[in-house]
Amino acid sequence: QLQLEESGGGSVQPGGSLRLSCAASRSTLNGWSIGWFRQAPGKEREGVSSISRDGVITNYADSVKGRFTISRDNAKNTVYLQMSSLKPEDTATYYCSAKRGTATMRRNDYSYWGQGTQVTVSS
Repeated sequence: QLQLEESGGGSVQPGGSLRLSCAASRSTLNGWSIGWFRQAPGKEREGVSSISRDGVITNYADSVKGRFTISRDNAKNTVYLQMSSLKPEDTATYYCSAKRGTATMRRNDYSYWGQGTQVTVSS
């Protein structure tokens, strides 16, 4: 059983930055592709970004390309989502998730999920 924990959420003004972290408690993220998803109130959970097991392959939703960067530090057992130039429409609960095999942006491909961290972008 893989238990994921997100951290780093908070409130920020438009144009600001946040860095989210995803870590696994009592286990390793090595060998897992990791996805970041978000869900705003009244909306479906959508893929934001994903990264392959070795960090070589990354994927981004069109809405965040050029603003968000996903990375991983396998030595620290952590995956990061650096978010810059944040917009009010980025406001959502952000979840990290894990799957075996290829990194995708499809929610149903992922087996394990964290509890989420809230990101609020508002002036």
